[in-house]
Amino acid sequence: MDRHHQVPSSSVQVLSVASEMFPFVKTGGLGDVVGSLPVALRAEGVAVATLLPGYPAVLDALEGPVRVAEMTPLPGVEVALLEGTAAGHRLLVVDSPALFRRKGNPYLGPDGVDWPDNGVRFATLSRVAATIAQGHVAACRPDLVLAHDWQAGLTAAYLHYDGQPAAPVVHTIHNLAFQGRFPARDLERFGLPPHAFAMDGVEYHGDIGFLKAGLHFATWITTVSPTYAREIQKPEWGMGLDGLLRSRSDRLVGILNGIDTDDWNPATDPAVLFPYQVGDFRARRPNKRAFQAEFGLRQDPDVFLLGLVSRLTGQKGVDILADVVPRILDDRTQLVVVGSGEAAMEQTFARLSRRFSDRLACHIGYSEQLGHRLQASADSLLIPSRFEPCGLTQLCASRYGCVPIASRVGGLADTIIDANAAAMSCDAATGFLFFPTDPDTLVAAIERGGAMFRDPQRWSHLQRNGAHYDVSWRHKAREYAQLFRRVLGRNDAAASGAEKDIILSRRGAHGRRPWPPGPPGADMPSRTGRLARQAARRSRVRAHDPFVRSH
Repeated sequence: MDRHHQVPSSSVQVLSVASEMFPFVKTGGLGDVVGSLPVALRAEGVAVATLLPGYPAVLDALEGPVRVAEMTPLPGVEVALLEGTAAGHRLLVVDSPALFRRKGNPYLGPDGVDWPDNGVRFATLSRVAATIAQGHVAACRPDLVLAHDWQAGLTAAYLHYDGQPAAPVVHTIHNLAFQGRFPARDLERFGLPPHAFAMDGVEYHGDIGFLKAGLHFATWITTVSPTYAREIQKPEWGMGLDGLLRSRSDRLVGILNGIDTDDWNPATDPAVLFPYQVGDFRARRPNKRAFQAEFGLRQDPDVFLLGLVSRLTGQKGVDILADVVPRILDDRTQLVVVGSGEAAMEQTFARLSRRFSDRLACHIGYSEQLGHRLQASADSLLIPSRFEPCGLTQLCASRYGCVPIASRVGGLADTIIDANAAAMSCDAATGFLFFPTDPDTLVAAIERGGAMFRDPQRWSHLQRNGAHYDVSWRHKAREYAQLFRRVLGRNDAAASGAEKDIILSRRGAHGRRPWPPGPPGADMPSRTGRLARQAARRSRVRAHDPFVRSH
């Protein structure tokens, strides 16, 4: 399957299908996961080729591209399928200039509104994926397809209606709120048969539902945390799909996300002004002073410096944070906000930063560098999300010694141990959780955090425990690999214990690593690959961020 990477003959060959992938295209956590999971899966005997749209940033990064197929996936749509490598990844790229060679956000036009042809764009991606899954492209014959979010949702539907032998599909939900709904009149345009427009097909409340189709027809469904897997089967969290998900609960599993611990290593992170070893919290102090100075805030190590790096949307609860700003900011507390999103929220925080200019500072816009630097500088990271499938920022924060204050939802509940009396007494706490997500509980959590910050010994325990927590992909990638082998019916040694690990993931078990941590980069198997990724990382953070808005 792969002429670029030598893998064991017993390995699982996976085609990952996604609309974004770090470092090429990223608007949120989806891009991070699609970019980092394949690296971790290599150690588990899983070789991944990633199918991406041919955005300019992807085509520019592609090394040694070879045209491996030409096809007409949808009526009137012609594409060339390119194969090559980029940043150590094997990529397959759907090159269709009319659909994908556009500057800016992959989903939104310059006016901030969805591209009007998004349905055709991502139906094309799914149709190409289905063609590869059927074995029609000699350069790539996968054992299994891993389809991500609504943009790849029609992959399993095409395979169902084609009725040809094909690789099974595991569909991953990164955020159920984004579902990909398009008018029924587009059925023929998407190359689907008339009988597909039915309740047990792609029909969803009178529209064509991309995500609904993926969840209905996929062999298995995964989502990005055990708690979120349970939440989305309830009406209050299921976004209208809870009934379908309950009906497929025997094929639904939550596996926590991890992060690339090479990219997120304060000792080698080029965005960190004063590098420090994981767990060396005193060495964070010059970063805090520099960060305060960078944003025009008073340089004071005793001030409780709060940070928020997020999409500025209702899901993230940033409107709740905006409401309580006058209550939480005083002479002992500062706040820095980094992010972009809804215009109203951007304007609200811009106004607040002018009103509280000595205590609140904002950077409105996406910045990968500031996202890293904030984690290395702030005392606490605020995550007041109304719902959160997994979340990655709390993982990065914990590794960097930035204590999270977060809603008790989704993956936040699975990855943060609240600093209550019991957890503190057994030295297990890693942050602060609050529920329900409302102004009063948020203020109370921030007050709890501030009180503990002013007790240096107890605060250092929180930081140490957070750094102790295994935020890498190591155990999570193993769960994916075991699930893949289970789907494929492979009963080799690598698959033993898969059911046990999957059950543990449903319980939200916390992985642990030995303390103190090993040398920088010890989490990853290849030193050569690690150094190459670090060099690529340094190059990327110096470049202009390709997408400045979140979706």
